Amino acid sequence: MLTTTLCTLRTRWVTFVGSFVALSLGVALIAVMGLALASSPDAPGRGPERFAAAPVVVKGQDTLRVPTSIGDRTQKLAQPRAVPADAVARLRDLGAVVQDRSFAVRAEGGPAGLVGHPWPTAAFAPYRLDAGRAPEAADEVVVSGDWTRPGARVRTDGGVVRVVGTVRVVGAPAGAGFENAVFYTDARAAELSPRSLQLVVNADPAAVREAVRGAEGVQVLTGDARRYADAGPDRDRAALTAMNALFGTAGGVSGFVSVFVVASTFAFAVAQRRREFGLLRTAGATPGQIRRMVVGEALAVGVLASAAGCVIGSRAAPGLAAWAVDESLAPRWFTVGDHTWPYHMAFWTGLSVALGGVLAASWRAGRTGPAEALREASVDARPMTRGRLLFGAALLVTAVVTLVLALVTDPGELLQRKTYVSRPMLLITAVALLAPLLVRPSVRLIAWLPARLPGAAGMLVRENAAAGVRRTAAVAAPVLVTVALAGSLLGAAATLDAAKATEVRERTAADFVVASAGEAGFDEATVRRLRGVSGADVSASSPSAVYVLEDGVALIRSDARAVEPQTFAATARLPLAAGTVSALDDDSIIVNEEWEKHTVGERVDVWLGDGTRKSLRIAAVMTVGTGDNGVYVTPRNAAAAPVDRVDVRLAEGADADAVAAGLRRAVRASDGEVVTRDAWVRAMYPQTDRTTRAGFFLVLGIALLYTGISLANTMVMATSDRSRELAVLRLAGATRRQVLRLVGAEALTVVVVGGALGALVAGVDLVGMWAALGLRSVWTSVEMPWATLAAILGACAVLAVISAVVPAGLALRRGAMEPAGTPEQPFRPAGRRGARGRRGERP
Repeated sequence: MLTTTLCTLRTRWVTFVGSFVALSLGVALIAVMGLALASSPDAPGRGPERFAAAPVVVKGQDTLRVPTSIGDRTQKLAQPRAVPADAVARLRDLGAVVQDRSFAVRAEGGPAGLVGHPWPTAAFAPYRLDAGRAPEAADEVVVSGDWTRPGARVRTDGGVVRVVGTVRVVGAPAGAGFENAVFYTDARAAELSPRSLQLVVNADPAAVREAVRGAEGVQVLTGDARRYADAGPDRDRAALTAMNALFGTAGGVSGFVSVFVVASTFAFAVAQRRREFGLLRTAGATPGQIRRMVVGEALAVGVLASAAGCVIGSRAAPGLAAWAVDESLAPRWFTVGDHTWPYHMAFWTGLSVALGGVLAASWRAGRTGPAEALREASVDARPMTRGRLLFGAALLVTAVVTLVLALVTDPGELLQRKTYVSRPMLLITAVALLAPLLVRPSVRLIAWLPARLPGAAGMLVRENAAAGVRRTAAVAAPVLVTVALAGSLLGAAATLDAAKATEVRERTAADFVVASAGEAGFDEATVRRLRGVSGADVSASSPSAVYVLEDGVALIRSDARAVEPQTFAATARLPLAAGTVSALDDDSIIVNEEWEKHTVGERVDVWLGDGTRKSLRIAAVMTVGTGDNGVYVTPRNAAAAPVDRVDVRLAEGADADAVAAGLRRAVRASDGEVVTRDAWVRAMYPQTDRTTRAGFFLVLGIALLYTGISLANTMVMATSDRSRELAVLRLAGATRRQVLRLVGAEALTVVVVGGALGALVAGVDLVGMWAALGLRSVWTSVEMPWATLAAILGACAVLAVISAVVPAGLALRRGAMEPAGTPEQPFRPAGRRGARGRRGERP
């Protein structure tokens, strides 16, 4: 039987080449993802950057720490506290004190992410002047990088400034650095950013700790701990988390699709070889020997493909790491390390996939009877086994039941990214397993109109596709998977974005919105000028946060906005389930239904954005929505939160153009932006973040690659198996061109069937998300990515038609009078020897 297996692999290599390619690519992807994950278990130790040369950094309280029965729970404060004034006075007695400030700067022609600092802090990086001098006047700055030169005048959101010098970090090459900095004089930096949250002390660390003893939350940072005074000290860890999620998702989808492609390819190959197995049974082969032969073929393909995949993965992993760094999906320092366990995991996973994918097919092969050798009909009387039917039905019922249970118990779960990425897999698998049951009615429905057109082509397309159910299902299934994945993933993200945009549109009742250009927001003078604009009812608001301890152990952060209740009620329409906005005061809070306590009049203990604990009465309760319904408090309960948004409602009879002009004059000095309500809604339209989009397209690219492999392999196998059928069509009078058009039309029909079933699966999944949004009081449209689906379907159609027409054309080159042969041994031209066979033999 081993000899038979090897001979089968040699003579039927076309049958196995698709499985080999698909499996080797799957193993390569698993190896690459494994190497990426193994190389990023934790971020390397990052030393201090801005304060690498600072002796001691003293930082105010920036973390809320709440003791619970299972230990302390912490959250970063929305409004960190400054170092207390009495502590600063004691520190000044120890040595020189330099207050640090950091604020965003926007400059024409400047790079993104410009950040401003006082010039005295430049010495702690340490920065060194490359050219020019230090700033001495309020309109003078020194910049890092090479985007401008001394003497240039630059317009910023803080006014026009003159560049008097450039700096670079000591030891770093020209133009390189950890930030794009703009240094102002100490006095000007204090005007642009009044609050100072940390400072540098030139004194003994022990004396500094003694001086701040008793000051709540104050941190004394020395050595490597000074990095916590830098912006985003944990940004590497956050980037690694996002990258691991991206590669993990891609690896999971690779495994899912590779199992599906390999299993379906082996199943179709076994279905095609019924006569071959029947001949072996007639020759005396036992069912066990047939099964061992099929498993032996899978074992040989699996070993070779897995080994090839590991080699490909070792070559591709460095390229993937470089791409992730170039696309800002990974930290700049990320590289692939020297690990061996990903290769073991990939190899044995690939081999397991090959053997697992052929088990069901080998069982069916062993049940082939000797009478199958006499089989002539091509109609599939039993397109799927009872086990496949039961398993597919069970998965379908499970998918529907879990969807209904999620809608009943926790609709918000369906809106989580990890859920709408993984949940469609169950439904896709169920429909793919039931594809042989679904393709026949689908083919008859889609080909109903072409079958009624003049001529026999439409009727033949319909009947051929409906009769060869297994062939049709094998071709349609990979298209189904890709279209369903694309529709579910991209459609879920787009539907959720549209729902969030709907919330913004329905909440905004203002005629104009004035937005701050920087993090510092509007100062009090600007807000007073806005309030003084004739014909404008102004409502200013500030960003903050509120923290609540739920179930006694979970410290939950909720984004908050500080608003003035009377003016806010005129410019906003909150989705209230109970209570009124006008009931909000300094002793109350507006929460949403997701809070553990959400009854109007009930009191709840919270920590404000600066860590102050307070008991507030619930004045109103909002619906949960998409999950972005935060809480609302008054400005008194959001200390130090800058005003970053001002909603404006036109007074009765006021001229809109005159009000808009007045608003622009009021914010000209602070570089604020005045937009209409519709423009604000368009600007606030949510967009899926870059990492998520990259992950989706990586996953879809993998799925489309596998679909192409499966389509090409299955179409070549199926068309080669139809040599006798195509020859009979030629004998019946069909021209070569007519036969090729018929084969191409069949391939196109089957792809359309797969696309329709995939769109149906995606539609069911998106309807579940739409229902979840409705249960959370957000009614929006279902966003199906039709353009992407059309592009995928077009690519599949082109590939399927080419893969069907080319082998059909080669088969038809023999002419119409050569229908002899077997499906297992495709026809070959007689060649120069002609009909006499070998030299010297009689025919």
